[in-house]
Order: sequence, then C-alpha cells, then structure tokens
Amino acid sequence: MPFGIKNTPAHFKMMMETILQEEILEGCMVVYIDDIIIYSETWEDYVKYIDRVFSKCTPINLKISLKKCNFGQQELLALGHKVSGLILAIDHNEVEAVLKKPLPKNIKEMQSFLGVASYYRRHIKTFDHIASSLYKLCSKDVAFEITKERRDAYVRIKH
Repeated sequence: MPFGIKNTPAHFKMMMETILQEEILEGCMVVYIDDIIIYSETWEDYVKYIDRVFSKCTPINLKISLKKCNFGQQELLALGHKVSGLILAIDHNEVEAVLKKPLPKNIKEMQSFLGVASYYRRHIKTFDHIASSLYKLCSKDVAFEITKERRDAYVRIKH
C-alpha cells in the first residue's frame, strides 16, 4: 500500500480490521493502524490468538516485525490504553490534558474534543447518544451555541 497519500492510514486500518474481524469481535484484540494488542485471561488463549494473527497475515504476505513485538507482557501501556489480562482501561495519563481543557469555544475545538472522545468510545456507555448533540454543533448549518443539553453531554463524556 503506498504511503504519503492522505487516506492511507485509514485504509490500512480498515484492512487490518477486516483481516482480524473475528478476533476483534471476540474481544481479545485491539488494532490501531499497524499496532495489534492481544489480551487474554490465560496463556493458552494468548498463544492461540497470536497463532491466529500469524496464520491470517502470512498467506497474504503481511509482514510482522518480530523486533517490534513485545510478547507475554503482564501489563502494557499502549495507544492510550492500559492492558492487563482481559481488562482494557483508559490510560488516564494520556487523557489528562483533554480532561483539563475548558468547554470548546468553536467548531475546531469541538471536533478536536470529539476526536479524542470517540477514540475512547468503548469506555463510555451510550457514547453515540450522549455525543449526538455535540456532533450537530460541528455542522456548518448549525450555529455554534452551547446549550445546557450540550454542556451536560460534554461533562458526561469527560467523566
């Protein structure tokens, strides 16, 4: 896949998610562009998932750099997450700066906030429902006005 093209990372991420869709849906793996985090409750499951990744990547000539791999970690900080066994939690050190920011004052600031919040959406119950009023603010057809509903949505997402 050629790099340097604007949408290449997004296309690569979609390709990786398609290849490893089963494992992602089983809840044992997170894929972010070319980074794969595998987590499991037992060593046997962990080895099984690694084998599945290799068996899916090898036939399509997708290379895995072993020198960039860290196998068998009990705990891992990566991609803004803390992984420990089957627990995938937010690395609060990564989001602390976002949590300290004041309420966005314009579309650009709101888009930035929603981008970070969306990355952690799996940790926020009913994220789509809560964030819908904030996403509407990012439309050019809507006046940027922070209502009580939008302020409450912003606070709920942050906490």
